Amino acid sequence: MLAIISSGVAPGLALLAYFYLKDKFDAEPISMVFRTFIFGALLVFPIMFIQYAFSTEGVLQSNWNNAFLLSGFLEEFFKWFILYFAVFQHTEFNERYDGIVYGVSVSLGFATVENILYLFANGIEFAFGRALLPVSSHALFGVVMGFYLGKGKFTTIEKKKLWIALSLFLPVFLHGAYDFILLTVKEYWGYIIGPFMILLWINALRKVKEANQLDESNVIQLFEETNNISK
Repeated sequence: MLAIISSGVAPGLALLAYFYLKDKFDAEPISMVFRTFIFGALLVFPIMFIQYAFSTEGVLQSNWNNAFLLSGFLEEFFKWFILYFAVFQHTEFNERYDGIVYGVSVSLGFATVENILYLFANGIEFAFGRALLPVSSHALFGVVMGFYLGKGKFTTIEKKKLWIALSLFLPVFLHGAYDFILLTVKEYWGYIIGPFMILLWINALRKVKEANQLDESNVIQLFEETNNISK
């Protein structure tokens, strides 16, 4: 039991630590990050209940519906809801990169509990594969969601709605595409999901770099303004 829990928790915490430490300016309070992680973990149970209800009733059970609606939209919408209504307006969300930290946190909270339940049901031998695919993918969807929420918070009113809309739409699309590949490709699926995951990582790391660069420009601007005022 301890081995399963440890194997289920370890990849989520490792990925969270990785993206947390990528923040170059004013790291977020651990308590706030942990609270967001717990919010994500608690989402698993109502979402699983809704998915189970649809499955039992035989509603929306095609591969496309399962991938894009019951997984992609349902899971990403609730994560986005938590971020937008519990984190977005918080005073600690004061840099663009903060969106990535909290996006990854809520996503990995969800992925960690989901991973533990899966390993209990199917065995610890799946732990490595789960770490590489489902847990990592949730983190990468969280990077995209948080990046655009960060842009949405620190932008003009004209562009605000666009970035916030993208913070929901893009993770839903990417999550749906990921699940659709796994549901429809029965042979040699690794040749498709492998490159897909590589592209997700490349995109996420670019978002990390861009968010830090935008925050750096803001820090420099504030520093220059402070110096001008003091003169």
